[in-house]
Amino acid sequence: MIEYIVPSNIDDRVLTRAVKLLEEGALIALPTDTSWSIVCSLKSPAGIKKLRRLSGERDERHFTLLCSSISQFVDVCSLDNTRFRLINRLSPGPYVFILKTLPGTEKVLDIRRHEVGVRIPEYPVPIRLIQTIGHPLYSITAKKSMAGIDEEEPAGNEEAGTELPPIPEDNLFESGWELEEINGVDMILDSGEERERVFSTILDMCGDEIKVLRKGLGDWPV
Repeated sequence: MIEYIVPSNIDDRVLTRAVKLLEEGALIALPTDTSWSIVCSLKSPAGIKKLRRLSGERDERHFTLLCSSISQFVDVCSLDNTRFRLINRLSPGPYVFILKTLPGTEKVLDIRRHEVGVRIPEYPVPIRLIQTIGHPLYSITAKKSMAGIDEEEPAGNEEAGTELPPIPEDNLFESGWELEEINGVDMILDSGEERERVFSTILDMCGDEIKVLRKGLGDWPV
């Protein structure tokens, strides 16, 4: 189901319908400041299970918590002053920050790693949806290779500490209507505009030194 929206002035009724779906375990596709993302509610175990199955990825670094402010990071991540200052400098923007999780986060997200990716997109659509639902959204990058995947178990895994490969441009979407090909997506929030086929820069901040796991739109070093 496509809902056409004006990013700078999203109809509250559309946001209310989107939130209701998310709370029921649905998946929603939406544009961000990079490419298209598919999201579920952080508080929906059914939604998280659907998202993980749809992704086809075992490596949990492919999953990101979309937040509307840094204050939401501290509910799930360990964040000291040094990391806070750098994240505050780069946010909002096309960066994913891998941080150590707080106790209990792994159970909520059904993950094995004691770390999670978080970011604040510089685009109004995900921000308004996060503000309306009241908590972060769990997300993956929408890829054309997901079309037809909704019952297979996730496959493929990268070794911890290694770089994540870039996403080929031709595997990303430009227009919202293209995402109708993906089984399991319950709503598409579509501005009617084509999005750039780019991905975010992933920075691993769990150790003493910051490591670039994937170079994307965000510049590094800065």
